[in-house]
Amino acid sequence: MNLIVCMKQVPSSNEVRMDPKTKTIIRDAKSAVLNPFDRSALEVAVQLKEQLGGHITALSMGIADTARLLEEAISCGADEAMLLSDRAFAGADTLATSYALSLGVKEIGNYHLILCGKMAVDGDTAQIGPELAETLGIPHITDVTQIVFASEKELIVSRKTDGGRQLVQVTLPALLTVVKEIAQPRLPSISSILRANKTPCTIRNAQNLSADTSRTGLAGSPTQVVKTFTPPPKKAGVRLSTEPAQAAREIAALFEEVK
Repeated sequence: MNLIVCMKQVPSSNEVRMDPKTKTIIRDAKSAVLNPFDRSALEVAVQLKEQLGGHITALSMGIADTARLLEEAISCGADEAMLLSDRAFAGADTLATSYALSLGVKEIGNYHLILCGKMAVDGDTAQIGPELAETLGIPHITDVTQIVFASEKELIVSRKTDGGRQLVQVTLPALLTVVKEIAQPRLPSISSILRANKTPCTIRNAQNLSADTSRTGLAGSPTQVVKTFTPPPKKAGVRLSTEPAQAAREIAALFEEVK
C-alpha cells in the first residue's frame, strides 16, 4: 500500500508570532515541531505498512528549514519526504495550501491512501484534509478513530460524530483525517535516526510543480485575516469560603461592581 502523510510544522509553544503586515503566522523551523495530530497520522501509516507492506511519503509545505522536521518523520517510519517550498506559497490560507499540496500529491503519484491529522494545533480549522480531497476528486472521511479493516482496495473505519460513532466503508484511493488519540506515535530507534540522516528530502518549488501562482500564497487565498490581537489577561478569581448566605451576598456585591 502506497501512503502519503501530510505533515505541518507548528510552534513548539503557545507563543505564536504574527506578521503585522500579512497577518499570517511567522514560521521558524528552529522553534517548531511536527503537528501532534499529523504524528498520529504517520503512526497509522506505519501500522498499515507493517500490515500490508508498501511505501510511506511524508509531504509538507513550508520554509526550507522544514526539511529538518521531515527528517524526524523519516526516523519515525516514513520512507521518504517531499517539501514544497517557495515564496509563492507563503501566506496561503487553507484553500491555497490544499491546492499546493495537491500538486505535491500528483508529483508523488500512484497512491492508495492519504492521511492527515484532523487539524493543526496552531490553526484549528480542520479544513486542509477535506479541501485536499475535494481538489483531488477523491472520497474522504474525517475524525477517524480506528481502522477496522484495511486492504489495497478498501477500508472500513470508525469515525466520531456529534451523536456517537459511525462505521464507514470507502473504496481507495481516499483520504482520511484522524484524531490524535487513534495511535501513540512511536519513538525513533537509533538505526532509524541514522537512516533518516542519510535520506535526503526532495524539495519542489512552484516552477517544478507547474503551479498556477494565482492559486498559491496570498494571491490565491480568498480568506484574509484583517485583524489580530492578544486577549487581555484575565483577572484573578475570588474564592469565597463563608457560609452560603453570606457567600450569596458577597457574590451579589461583586455583580454590582461589574455593572
